[in-house]
Amino acid sequence: MSEILRVGIAGLGTVGAAVARLLHRQAEALTARTGRRIVVTGVSARYQAKKRDADFSGAEFFADPVKLAASESIDLFVELIGGSEGPARASVETALAHGKSVVTANKALLAAHGLHLTQLAEEKRVALSFEASVAGGIPIVKTLREGLAGNSIERVYGILNGTCNYILSRMEREQLSFEECLTEAQRLGYAEADPTFDIGGFDTAHKLAILTSLAFGARISPESIDIEGIERVSLADIEAADELGFRIKLLGVAQRTADGIEQRVHPTMVSKNSAIAQVMGVLNAVTIDADAIHELTLVGPGAGGDATASAVVADIADIAKGVRSAPFGLPSGQLTELKRTPMRRHEGGYYIRMSVKDVAGAFAKIATRMAERKISLESIMQRGKRGAPGACVDVILITHATSEHLVREALELIFEDGTIVSRAQVIRIERE
Repeated sequence: MSEILRVGIAGLGTVGAAVARLLHRQAEALTARTGRRIVVTGVSARYQAKKRDADFSGAEFFADPVKLAASESIDLFVELIGGSEGPARASVETALAHGKSVVTANKALLAAHGLHLTQLAEEKRVALSFEASVAGGIPIVKTLREGLAGNSIERVYGILNGTCNYILSRMEREQLSFEECLTEAQRLGYAEADPTFDIGGFDTAHKLAILTSLAFGARISPESIDIEGIERVSLADIEAADELGFRIKLLGVAQRTADGIEQRVHPTMVSKNSAIAQVMGVLNAVTIDADAIHELTLVGPGAGGDATASAVVADIADIAKGVRSAPFGLPSGQLTELKRTPMRRHEGGYYIRMSVKDVAGAFAKIATRMAERKISLESIMQRGKRGAPGACVDVILITHATSEHLVREALELIFEDGTIVSRAQVIRIERE
């Protein structure tokens, strides 16, 4: 093993600069802990002349990250470009093909090509590490892969997107609309100009796919995840949740069922007394239910330069020490195939908000349709004052435990009956 670990970094944005600063600041400590000096010897970025808050003067610049990945001047390639295709994929594949270990923070790349990249790493007997790809500074990958190796995991779930958690938190705290909070998140840099990837639940789904593979020894399968975003969550839902003793969070959930591994991303009402309900703002949280440790919750910054750099540098340090774990906990040939598993009976019940025409017999029609699908109602609440005859009023139903498909079927029939004026809002309830 060489005394120096030569590192190449592709992508010199917020995270890339933070990685360089952290490596410089902790240079002596890292050498003591790993037995090797870690030196950045090559970098790649779109614009070489751009001013950056880090010193890269001692590193060779490569305009093409693929050439950096193939260069003999580096031993380890760090990919911080982003995206599932293009230069990110090409450079990672090149580095692995040239027998270089790879560290990446790219959840989209792993969700799309994780199995293929794992096979390349196995062929060349090098490391593929990605602690920074899920939940930023929270060490969830190592926790699942190594720390809980002696456990059988039943469920892993959490708040995996800081943008959504920030929006939902502000809606509750300041009684602002979804649109107002999204605009503020964009102004502060928490949300992109096109926020669809975040608020639509797709970012959470990519991260959940990685956690599912680690927790259950399965091949990554983002297409097997049922996904709902937070776009339809209104201030009326936030207020109703508060009155009922809940908070609304966008959760990614993967759990073992009799039919297989169920994976879902959706807004959820969680008890205000639960640990995950206390996670506000841009923080992330992951809870693991396992046989030996029962329930473990990790909370921390899910994004940002320093938090993500912390996870990247932890992976670099492992590689410097010669640690090489199977990327997803098992050899690629032992990872099981996942198929989409229907959402099972939801024991927490459902919150349903609908805009009902204020006419005689409307409530009776709704109750009849629910009874036809054997859906038992815990409560019915009317919000707001009645207006003129034929106007609409918000009605909230809380169901007992029932199945997803039965709820959807009943609501479709209610809509076709003309009893409600728009599609109902449905949010699952998680009870302690």
